[in-house]
Order: sequence, then C-alpha cells, then structure tokens
Amino acid sequence: MRQDRRKFIKASAAGSAALLLSSLESFALPEMTSSAVNRNYDLKIMATSWGYQGTIDSFCAKVKKEGYDGIELWWPTNNKKAQDEIFAALKTHDLEIGFLCGGSQSNPQEHLEFYKRMVDAAAKQNIQRPLYINNHTGKDYFSFDDNKKFIEHTQALAKETGLLICHETHRGRMLFAAHITRNFLEKYPDLRLTLDISHWCNVHESLLADQKETIDLALARTDHIHARIGHPEGPQVNDPRAPEWEQTVKQHFEWWDKIVERKRRNGERITVLTEFGPPDYMPTYPYTRQPLADQWAINVHMMHLLRKRYS
Repeated sequence: MRQDRRKFIKASAAGSAALLLSSLESFALPEMTSSAVNRNYDLKIMATSWGYQGTIDSFCAKVKKEGYDGIELWWPTNNKKAQDEIFAALKTHDLEIGFLCGGSQSNPQEHLEFYKRMVDAAAKQNIQRPLYINNHTGKDYFSFDDNKKFIEHTQALAKETGLLICHETHRGRMLFAAHITRNFLEKYPDLRLTLDISHWCNVHESLLADQKETIDLALARTDHIHARIGHPEGPQVNDPRAPEWEQTVKQHFEWWDKIVERKRRNGERITVLTEFGPPDYMPTYPYTRQPLADQWAINVHMMHLLRKRYS
C-alpha cells in the first residue's frame, strides 16, 4: 500500500510538471504585437559564471554550445593573467562580454576610489568592447551624498567612452529598494538600470502591486535585465518550472515585457542575464546542503524561454 502511494505521488508530480512545462512553452510564444518591431532591435542573452567550477575557457565552450550570446563576469581588477584568459576565451568561442564592477569597502571614500579604478579599467581597455558595464553600486547604508558620487562618475565615464553603464537594483547596494531607487531616478534623469527585480520582491515582501508608479519608472529606465525569479520571502524560487511558482514567473515576465516592448519599438538592444545562483541562493536540503534543483539546467531553461518570447 505504501509503495503504491509513493508511485501515485510520483506520477502525480510528474503529470503536474508536464502540464506546467506545456503551459510555459505556450507562454514563451511572442505576445507583444501592439507595436511594430524596429529592424534595429537586438536581443543578447548572457550567461553567468556564478557557481561554475572550471576554467574560463571550459565555461565559454559550454556557454557557446548551449546557445548563449555572451557572458557577464566581474572585471578582474589588478589581475592581468585573468584578464588575458577572459579575452582569449571570448575570442576562441566568439562570445560577447558584459563586465560587472563594484567594491566591498565599508568606508565610502575608500570604496569609491577602488570602484573608480575598477570601472575605469573595464571601460577603457581596448581588447574587446563590452556590451555594457553593470554595477553593484555603493552600499545601502551610505548616505545619499556618498552614493551619488558613484552615479556622477559613471555618467561622465559613459559620455567619455560611449558605453552603456547601468546600476543594479541589488540588496545591500545603493538601489536596494524601490522607493530609494525612485529618489535617485528622479534626481538623475540619465541614470540607467540593471533591473534585478527579484531583490525588491524580497525587500518589500511582495510582488510590488502597491508600488506600480515607482516600478513603471524603473522599467522605463532599464537597459539590462537580470532574469531571476524572486518571491516575497526570497530572491530566488527553488525552481521556476515548478507549478507553485507559475503566477510568480508570469508576473516577472509582465515586468520584462514592458522593457522589451520599448526596446523593440525604439530599435534598441536589450541584454538579459540568466542568473539563477548556486547554494545558498539555491535552496538546499538540510544537513547535506545538496541543491533542490540543477542551477545550470534552470538557467538554460530561462534562456530558451526568453529567446522564444523576445526574439
């Protein structure tokens, strides 16, 4: 009897998963037909090395095989060997690059000085031009006057280099919450965002229905997306393919749709990073710390979903 019950539960779970995957397949089909697609519109989907165990060359080979357009990596400050290895792998596997910059110093001035050296080096190297530079900017406990210096530096750098430089909506950083970000957006009209809205779902313990005006402002100023699915109690669902997260997944796509529709209408590039992370971002079983799902498979699933919906 117990064995039959286990078989029934297993079969029911498999059936639910199959139904959801079918639902998601149809959900991935393009729906944004309200405006014509400008022929200059361009979609680039990037892979994260977060949690990958192996060389940069093996990572790039795997990324290319899966069908990604490029990768997003932390700029390796003061490490010429690592820089050379990155650029060699990008060339070998014909991949695009987006660099990530940020500091960890608790003193605002020391943090700013380190950050300036890092972002300047990433922006001004002449080996391969990045599609964008994404920033973990400042700290949530720095004052407005301290954090604004990071924005002012990157705005000058963007004008100097012509690069897209975005600031990420990330917990622990300058843009950790929706209402705080709105303050910066209103004071800096040229501020561009990397939207990782999963963080705000967690910070505000909601799917943000009560902050629509602020969210719409953020969507209008977004040029790069981190496509992780968050929920009111965490920045990452255990598996976006699971049926219990269907409405949460759809809510994230509703936000992303608005960004992509603007890009399609204006004939601009949109870059998207699939960024489901490893343990402890990925929930784990107790005691063993084994992940509840396959991080790589989830990110590849998201890449295909995004490609079908937004190409």
